Amino acid sequence: MKGLAIRLCILGLLLEEDQHPYEMLIRIRDRFLDQHGNFKIGSLYYAVDQLAKAAYIETVETIQNEGRPDKTVYRITDKGREHFHKLLIDRFQEEVSAYHPLHVALVFAKYGDRDKVTALLQARIREAEHQVNLSYQVYEEHRGVVPRSVLHLMAGRYEHARIELTWLRRLLADAEAGRLGDRDPADLLDEDK
Repeated sequence: MKGLAIRLCILGLLLEEDQHPYEMLIRIRDRFLDQHGNFKIGSLYYAVDQLAKAAYIETVETIQNEGRPDKTVYRITDKGREHFHKLLIDRFQEEVSAYHPLHVALVFAKYGDRDKVTALLQARIREAEHQVNLSYQVYEEHRGVVPRSVLHLMAGRYEHARIELTWLRRLLADAEAGRLGDRDPADLLDEDK
């Protein structure tokens, strides 16, 4: 589905206005769409070419500047609008993956070096704190600027970051206490209340 996410982004940006790929790249980065869409920004130009070959987008003009590469400006076609709506519906219906890089590692964490696991969790917590702060800052900066649907995206990112931070802190407390291998029946969720 990665290839479809970047295509949805390109078509959505072209619904806003005609653009050349570099403008799209800047907007994708500014809106963190590459992170939310889980795709590599380097695949943008390939996706633009594929959309043009399929007649979902078309060239409006080519801007030529002396000593610089040409910039091709694209617009979305009627066929592209139909494809955009199909991709949009597909994304709403897509199953959410619960994959997390720590999931498999946690099963075997009791066998790991306690000091190393603790240090790695502390580093992850620092990054998670940064993500919480960044997500909140981005949300605040965009209130009243972007459509409400985009604010929901930003609010969701912030809320997920906060939950991740809470989970990591709870995990660190058990790691520091040497409890990752324990079979203690205590309810981890009750500890947060």
